[in-house]
Amino acid sequence: MKTFCGRANPTTGALDWVEESEEYDYHQEIARSCYADMLHDHDRNVKYYQGIRAAVARVKARGEKVIILDIGTGTGLLSMMAVTAGADFCYAVEVFKPMAEAAQCIVEKNGFSEKIKIINKHSTDVTVGPDGDMQTKANILITELFDTELIGEGALPSYEHAHQNLVQDGCEAVPHRATVYAQLVESELLWSWAQLQPVEVEGARLVPPPAVSRCAGAHSVCDIQLSQVSPRSFTPLGPLCTMFSVDFSKPVSSAFQSHSSQFAAESGGRAQVILSWWDLDMDPSGSIVCTMAPSWTYPQPKRAPWRDHWMQSVYFLPVETRVTEGQQLSLTVCHDDYSLWYSLQSHRMSKQVIEQVLEANSMKGGVELLEIRPEQLTSNDYLFFQISVLMGEPYFSTSLLPWHSLFFWYCRTTLAGLLRPNATILPCSATLHMMAVEFQDLWRIRAPCGTCEGFDVTPMDEMVQQSLDFRESREAEPHPLWEYPCRALTQSSAVMTFDFTQRVPQESISSQGSLTGRCHGVVLWMEYHLTDDISVSAGLIGPISEQGECEWSRHRKQGVYFLRSPWESSGDGRAAVSYSLTFEPSLGDIKMDFSVQSQ
Repeated sequence: MKTFCGRANPTTGALDWVEESEEYDYHQEIARSCYADMLHDHDRNVKYYQGIRAAVARVKARGEKVIILDIGTGTGLLSMMAVTAGADFCYAVEVFKPMAEAAQCIVEKNGFSEKIKIINKHSTDVTVGPDGDMQTKANILITELFDTELIGEGALPSYEHAHQNLVQDGCEAVPHRATVYAQLVESELLWSWAQLQPVEVEGARLVPPPAVSRCAGAHSVCDIQLSQVSPRSFTPLGPLCTMFSVDFSKPVSSAFQSHSSQFAAESGGRAQVILSWWDLDMDPSGSIVCTMAPSWTYPQPKRAPWRDHWMQSVYFLPVETRVTEGQQLSLTVCHDDYSLWYSLQSHRMSKQVIEQVLEANSMKGGVELLEIRPEQLTSNDYLFFQISVLMGEPYFSTSLLPWHSLFFWYCRTTLAGLLRPNATILPCSATLHMMAVEFQDLWRIRAPCGTCEGFDVTPMDEMVQQSLDFRESREAEPHPLWEYPCRALTQSSAVMTFDFTQRVPQESISSQGSLTGRCHGVVLWMEYHLTDDISVSAGLIGPISEQGECEWSRHRKQGVYFLRSPWESSGDGRAAVSYSLTFEPSLGDIKMDFSVQSQ
């Protein structure tokens, strides 16, 4: 049995269907999961453990047997914490079969088989009764069903069903409560991400058409590491507002709701962006709190715990609104069963929008738009003239990894017969750059856990590694590195060159070499050369500091190849990293192999 998967084709810029083995989706789900990231989140683990111990103690103080329902158990970690804290029995629900099997193995390995039952179902399918999955309803509900928006993984419907069918009235819940916060800010940096900006070109100013500026777009959220956004890049216009709370120990509704917060503007400015995050109170007293607040809310020099499975949210208002200091404002958030919105927007460029841009800049008569693909272009389309200048911004909607934008090269090759012999090609070439780095935190998403809060979770490590071995560990993956601080351990090296003045070659382009230094992985990015002395980098945008600090482009994602065993090194922490890269023109992709050898 085979499965078909959509995959961007860098040679055509289209989405192709590729035949994969029946195990492909299974391994993709595991390899791209955040299980390891969550287990490396010591702050999360400690707060859950404290909350579980407190809940178990409260139930025992009432003279009751402690029956746990753990929804979304993953590795079974929280259930093992509960038994260690004194729970009499745990029902641990996990819908993803490979993870349920791993949890079963982990539970057995840690000696908890008699007190933890793994149920491989969605919680809404779990039954209660003498012949059911659960013999009796639980009096403690433990869950970890949250995402960056809090409710995006279906937490509300799961809680709603559990209270109606699986837990006792007045049950304890860990976490006990979640609270969503929001702050209204003015930020040229963040606002620019949602706007088509004017462009200055040699004294000429190209402006977006008014219709585009007024378009609110569709609701969406931008989840980012707000700790990496400097407080100097935005101005708070109001206080941090408590928007709403959900008490998980009581019946929960997944129906549409809206909540408002009133406040006086603390300063004048343009209301543009909403910054948002949430807290978890692990106990009713609010003394055990796991917060998603970014680092700049913490007293210096303390920084927020690093985590990538939960981040912070940025929402864009439909239009910016001028406010004055002291003005009374009302901020409203709405949510359904899966998402939140503060009237968000997004933009999509199309032929119609480009025409409006041309009209707004009085250029409509000088530009003709052809809504066809490069291979469909003929000399008839431009009155039989040959092309003297071929230019393009090497970025496409199907581009995931840096070299996918080499689609520009394939377009140039397609048009070769229509170019003048001395035609100018912009950009004229590109180079693939590479550098070994040490990540401050991002390495956690690929590092094995071994033990987590004293529990052996190596079966989960082995399961993830097997899925990585299926193919993922031999591929780079895209990450916006401006959000993930790293330290350069080598200089930037140009390891491969692509000459756009020539057609795409039929033979492969290869590069081999080595880097020296202890590292978590290798970063790869493209630099595009317009002339001999004008280049545009899609990676590093400034010199590396003496301490190895890097400044990355915020407008592109870079490729990261995680080394399987970065922790293996000699006593002085140095290792040789050998690499072999091969660009396959027929695929438009780069095959790569890295190996670490201690010196």
